[in-house]
Amino acid sequence: MKTPLFTLLILSLVFSLNSNAQQQNDSIASLYEKQNEIKLNGVMLLAGAFEASYERNLNEESSVGISFFTPYDTENLDADINYYISPYYRIFFGKKYAAGFFVEGFAMLNSIDRDYEVSSSDGYYTYEEESVTDFALGFSLGGKWVSKNGFVFELVGGIGRNLFQNDHNDSQIVGKFGFNLGYRF
Repeated sequence: MKTPLFTLLILSLVFSLNSNAQQQNDSIASLYEKQNEIKLNGVMLLAGAFEASYERNLNEESSVGISFFTPYDTENLDADINYYISPYYRIFFGKKYAAGFFVEGFAMLNSIDRDYEVSSSDGYYTYEEESVTDFALGFSLGGKWVSKNGFVFELVGGIGRNLFQNDHNDSQIVGKFGFNLGYRF
């Protein structure tokens, strides 16, 4: 009689410990599997521009998102860009949920100030500035790390090409890079 009771007690203790460990693993996994992220580009904030991103994790290997960029300190930021809006799609190659090394394809609607030469009737050339809106396609490479508390850090760098308004050669190539800090919820 003592042996079956002792065996039952041991089995219930083992199942209890296993269940508790499974609940802890599930809570850690659920932190990684949250679907939404908001991020700010720290380098751009220091340089005089604001870039914010929203990203939605589709599954453990892919996500979609959108970034918005606008400068607020044009004297210190050495760029002619007025703004850009950039939707993107990412494929992850890491072991964690929507984290690790990634490849990104992006589109970018951008507005850039361009200088162009205007000839006058007296033979002198002057430069005038125009704001040109263009659309680019490109790709990026990067890495994303997610803490157990849901904080996100990512490094990303990419290049694209404007598809229209190519009469001026100075703005055909667009870049996209950053050190993004955010939160997954």
